[in-house]
Amino acid sequence: MGDKYLGLSELNLEGQFLGFGGDESGKPKYLHLGIPSGNLQIKLPKELRRSLGLSLVPGEQVRVCGVSQLNIYTGEVKLKAHHVSPIDTCPNSDLPSLPPAKIMVCQKSGCIKRGGKGLLSELEKTLCDRGLLDKVQIEQTDCQKRCSSAPNCVLMLGKKKYKKIHPEAIASLLESYLNTDHPCQEE
Repeated sequence: MGDKYLGLSELNLEGQFLGFGGDESGKPKYLHLGIPSGNLQIKLPKELRRSLGLSLVPGEQVRVCGVSQLNIYTGEVKLKAHHVSPIDTCPNSDLPSLPPAKIMVCQKSGCIKRGGKGLLSELEKTLCDRGLLDKVQIEQTDCQKRCSSAPNCVLMLGKKKYKKIHPEAIASLLESYLNTDHPCQEE
């Protein structure tokens, strides 16, 4: 959605599926969700559109996980889903799984001199303490071209990148990201 959007929060909504909204071509682009306080329009990523169009029935209760984002110029809030599933059922195996999480830590001399080795070991320790080390790929990279903000570390969750983030925050974001993949385990 570009740099004009600021991430507000993660979404975990339950409500009644009202139908799809589309663009001028008639293809489903949005999911309409009825919740007690009103109706919401939530953008669907392309990989979810086909599978949901075949599996959801209007009136069905669903859980939607995603993010809310604020347009910093207009003040408009947009909602975007990354997982939709019927309530009381496990996700259909036909639905695409979440892309793997990846952490890239710069290990060039500038970052190492400014704490890159310590950042990497603290990150590994924090993830190990929370049981997340085997659920994420940690990659030691060459220069990330951001030497003025060394040591550099980038967390990639799907298509979203997080920069200048502390290991505890990385672990929390990673836990939240991985838990949305299996909503049946929350119960």
